[in-house]
Amino acid sequence: MRLFIAINFNDEIKKELVNIQNRLKKCALRGNFTAYNTLHLTLVFLGEVTDKLNLLHNVMDNVTEAPFNITIRGIGRFKRDRGDIWWAGIDENKNLILLHRQLSNALTDAGFSIDERPYTPHLTLARQVKLQTGVDIAAIGRNLNMDAQVSKISLMHSHRVNGVLTYTEIYEKKLRRRENV
Repeated sequence: MRLFIAINFNDEIKKELVNIQNRLKKCALRGNFTAYNTLHLTLVFLGEVTDKLNLLHNVMDNVTEAPFNITIRGIGRFKRDRGDIWWAGIDENKNLILLHRQLSNALTDAGFSIDERPYTPHLTLARQVKLQTGVDIAAIGRNLNMDAQVSKISLMHSHRVNGVLTYTEIYEKKLRRRENV
């Protein structure tokens, strides 16, 4: 199974991201736009995992982070020859980085191979995008500025259903406020 751990968003957040996608589509000659139901923030990509699901559940269950907010602000792109990857940005967030680091360290200790590149949190809006010439790129994401609460993390299965890329949550871990001792 192709797996990753992610933060999923409520409908309000996803609707605003789709509004940004629609602005981008109007300026695009072509592109592969992320489906509404697959908009998410990846915490850790695991790739193909054939067993060890119980181990993954244990790693997630041992997360000690409390719920926190993140800010989704602005858009950007990773330039690619075959078309750019467009994303919504995430403001720097200490809690998000700690959550990513905690998961990555625990997964590495449990024997999983984790990408060692620096974590660059973003929400992919579209891939292989070619824009028309003369587009005001800043205008596309100008008013994107919203807070989202992170109250759970999800183990996601990436697969195709009738040819459509689908992400199915197969396990969740609710983040809990720490008790004052």
